[in-house]
Amino acid sequence: MAQQGIQLDQAKFCCSICLDLLKDPVTIPCGHSYCMSCIKGCWDEEDQKKIHSCPQCRQTFTPRPVLVKNTMFAELVEELKKTGLTAAPPDRCYAGPGDVACDFCTGRKLKALKSCLQCLASYCEQHLQPHYESSTFKKHKLVDPSQKLQENICSRHDEVMKMFCRTDQQCICYLCSVDEHKGHDTVSAAAERTERQKELGVSRQKIQQRIQDREKDVKVLQQKMKAMNRSADKAVKDSEKIFTELVRLIEKRSSEVKEQIRSKQKVEASRAEELQKKLKQEIAELRRKDAELEQLSHTEDHTHFLHSYPSLSRLSESTDFPSIDIRPLRYFEDVTAAVSEARDKLQDILTEEWTKISWAVTEVDVLLPQPQPKTRAEFLQYSCQITLDPNTAHTLLLLSEGNRKATCTAEEQSYSSHPDRFMERRQVLSREGLTGRCYWEVEWSGVCGVSIAVAYKDISRTGNECQFGYNDKSWALNYTLFNYQFIHNSIKTPTRGPLSSRIGVYLDHKAGILSFYRVSETMTLLHRVQTRFTQPLYPGFEIFGLFGVPGATVEFCKLK
Repeated sequence: MAQQGIQLDQAKFCCSICLDLLKDPVTIPCGHSYCMSCIKGCWDEEDQKKIHSCPQCRQTFTPRPVLVKNTMFAELVEELKKTGLTAAPPDRCYAGPGDVACDFCTGRKLKALKSCLQCLASYCEQHLQPHYESSTFKKHKLVDPSQKLQENICSRHDEVMKMFCRTDQQCICYLCSVDEHKGHDTVSAAAERTERQKELGVSRQKIQQRIQDREKDVKVLQQKMKAMNRSADKAVKDSEKIFTELVRLIEKRSSEVKEQIRSKQKVEASRAEELQKKLKQEIAELRRKDAELEQLSHTEDHTHFLHSYPSLSRLSESTDFPSIDIRPLRYFEDVTAAVSEARDKLQDILTEEWTKISWAVTEVDVLLPQPQPKTRAEFLQYSCQITLDPNTAHTLLLLSEGNRKATCTAEEQSYSSHPDRFMERRQVLSREGLTGRCYWEVEWSGVCGVSIAVAYKDISRTGNECQFGYNDKSWALNYTLFNYQFIHNSIKTPTRGPLSSRIGVYLDHKAGILSFYRVSETMTLLHRVQTRFTQPLYPGFEIFGLFGVPGATVEFCKLK
């Protein structure tokens, strides 16, 4: 309390112009005191007007008063200085960037404490006192400091806007109410504020409720994220374990094949070495016999020749050796071929299973479904590049353009035999199995009819069950020269819409949405399916007609 008292006394001895302790204090006729140099400088500027006023109360003096030093104030200021107190107000009282400054402070301005809507001015604590002390300002409306006081003035009549026009929803002055707003529904600004205050309360309640709802959503989402992270960590750990076991199994089989090859190699090498030894022994014996016969052939003793020849000419029976084929042999090449075949089969299995694994990963979603796109630009955000699988193409379809385009031909193509090939319908499926959100466009020319479809990979390749739309594994939009028709599980649904040779297909696999559109900036919906997909979907198409249309083409469009 004593501290506050000192500060109050201290403030009374400050010059309201320089905001410092009075220096050579003088008291002017209205009773306010200033530094002699401060008030002298202020009045020097007013000399041209020949009217001099008090910077605080604005009382005017004519002629210019003579300035006389106030001895009592000077002595009191000296006493204040001896106490060691600093007369200048703290820096926090000065107006800085972004602060509302007092309109009546000269020199360095103080922060405004209040703004007056009637005076359209802002006041620091010292200059605000007349509003509290004088009855003249009793009805003035004081508000928190504002830099937008001019917004309260009517630009047309230069009056304070104290009324509100509900018809035009704007603040007006009293002259506006009898001028351009005459006959409108007008009320006082205070009355409108009261009504809006009620609405504000309701709005705040809604906002607070929404905040609570969103905070709950955040907690739920955080819980989902924790659960998802735990699940992901476990899936990674389990997957690594399974793949490690698979690698170990392959390494074990590799080691077993290697061991079998080496064992067989050792056995065959031993047999070959034994046979080679016996063959060499027989060759040595035959060479000895040949040498003896050669020596006998050169003897001149006829009796000795005839006596020895019978025994030397008899050959010992040849050992029953296995036949040795001199033709090129494959030896272990068949083993390599068998291992290679096993690799290819395993690769096919892994490829098929990988699609399922990828699909299962894609299906994970902790968020709520997102809104469906409406414009083509929004659809293109989900565009995907699709290529056709030659192993599924009917032999009367020629693939080109990087396997994006199929052309109907009169001659069969020399495709290799493959279990995935369509045998009875001029159909083809894509290489890529789709999950998530995808968009693609199909364009055709020269066709009598075309089927734009998606199907599960295990759709039948022969019989009536293979045609797109005529089973529970495919969904197809058929186009003819006359109309569209959607078909699924043999159920046909006529579809109305402007005919076009370019169709956009949108898939939201998780949401179970499949939509067909006539492509334009507005994207005309032709048909939409809402179901539950249990496998990845493979886009495809069929060119149909009684004899086909050689030269007719269908292709997946390149999208930017």
